[in-house]
Amino acid sequence: MKDMRGKDATIGIREKHNPGAPTPLAVITIAYNSADVLPGLLSSLEAGLAGIPKREIIVVDNNSRDNSIALASAHPARPHVIPTGRNGGYSAGINAATAAIPPEWNILILNADLRLFPGAAKLMADRLSDPRVGIVVPQILNEDGSRSLSLRREPSLTTVWSEALLGGRLSGLLKTGEVVADLRHYEKPRQVEWATGAALMVSAQARAMVGNWDENFFLYSEEVDYMRRARAAGFTVEYEPGARVMHIGGDTKASPFLYSVQTTSRLRDYNSRNGAAARALFRAGVVAGEAIRSIRGKSHRAALRAALSPVRPIIVP
Repeated sequence: MKDMRGKDATIGIREKHNPGAPTPLAVITIAYNSADVLPGLLSSLEAGLAGIPKREIIVVDNNSRDNSIALASAHPARPHVIPTGRNGGYSAGINAATAAIPPEWNILILNADLRLFPGAAKLMADRLSDPRVGIVVPQILNEDGSRSLSLRREPSLTTVWSEALLGGRLSGLLKTGEVVADLRHYEKPRQVEWATGAALMVSAQARAMVGNWDENFFLYSEEVDYMRRARAAGFTVEYEPGARVMHIGGDTKASPFLYSVQTTSRLRDYNSRNGAAARALFRAGVVAGEAIRSIRGKSHRAALRAALSPVRPIIVP
């Protein structure tokens, strides 16, 4: 695989690592028509990676139609740019990057529409020094500075029906929904089941045990699957509130297409690990929730159609 400098994408990050030195870090971001936000992320990395002595930045481009590649290649951060030539989805982009990264490196996966606060990566890397910790997630702030409710409980029949009948906010406060809504849970470091995948750091040990990201997930729920597999391999997923990132991306529900993709991915994730009866009840919960809220707008109606349809691969040019 070639980067945009015309060299093998692994060149520059295959130097032999001294076992006594701090673990190197590879930063991965997946670009898809990300020209509006990608330069801001890259510009935040100098301060965000402070204290990480050996690091590399990789931008995987999933066949963008804008000038994402040109902007990344010209940026002073000098990332390795890997053009995939296709939009195979988020997991496929991550796997394309990890194929170029030595196995003894930690990785930090970031959405293109994030901004790192100074020192964020070092705080996350420090938590990974505990060999029991496989994944660390930061505190995510919204663009207005408010805290994003990024922590989650494992998807289940309880969570899907609670959210369908009570709504996300109330079920979160009652601790029966998927979203962890109690703000006290965001104040101190803690072990979590999973968190939104906008930003997460994975240890080299967890990478080796968990393996590749599941490319059956085009977008959304790939982090649920990956963190579940990390827990099954004996690692913990830890939340580090001192490490902060800002997410300037829009609400998924604002886009009918993205919200329908998210719905399909939720069903694909649940279906992959449950029997027919549980799958039917989970789908019914999703259908009920979106049907109740379909009057609110196109996104809920699109999600309802997705929930009523067979779970098929999602193809995006």
